[in-house]
Amino acid sequence: VPANYNSDGQVVVSGEIAAIAEVTEILKSKGVKRIVPLTVGGAFHSPLMEPARKELAEAIGKVDFKKPVCPIYQNVDAKPHIEPSEIKANLLMQLTSPVRWTLSVKNMVADGASVFTEFGPGKVLSNLVKRIAPDVEAAPFETPVE
Repeated sequence: VPANYNSDGQVVVSGEIAAIAEVTEILKSKGVKRIVPLTVGGAFHSPLMEPARKELAEAIGKVDFKKPVCPIYQNVDAKPHIEPSEIKANLLMQLTSPVRWTLSVKNMVADGASVFTEFGPGKVLSNLVKRIAPDVEAAPFETPVE
């Protein structure tokens, strides 16, 4: 199943190993130019993650979410949310639903976002933002080295 809609022309699929091998061969036969197998620990954002739902729901339930000061765009539906109950529900849904990164970025830009800062290692998301919305500023946060 589609697991991540990263940008136009870049989709990550998730599923059983045999199914991934089969879809890889089909895509090659259809002329897909680049297929990159990812080393991951599970079939994330697919129905195969359903067994983890109960434990994740319990963990999310223990967290006291406050109403955010700005909307939170959640990749499960690419829409902004401010209600803690919706944010919690969407986090749980994301377990088995695809990441709608392309639409999330497009919606944020349509709503006025023009600067994106990536926190965490690397610059994969910053590069995807630049690909999706070339007119915005996107860069990883750089921590000065002492």
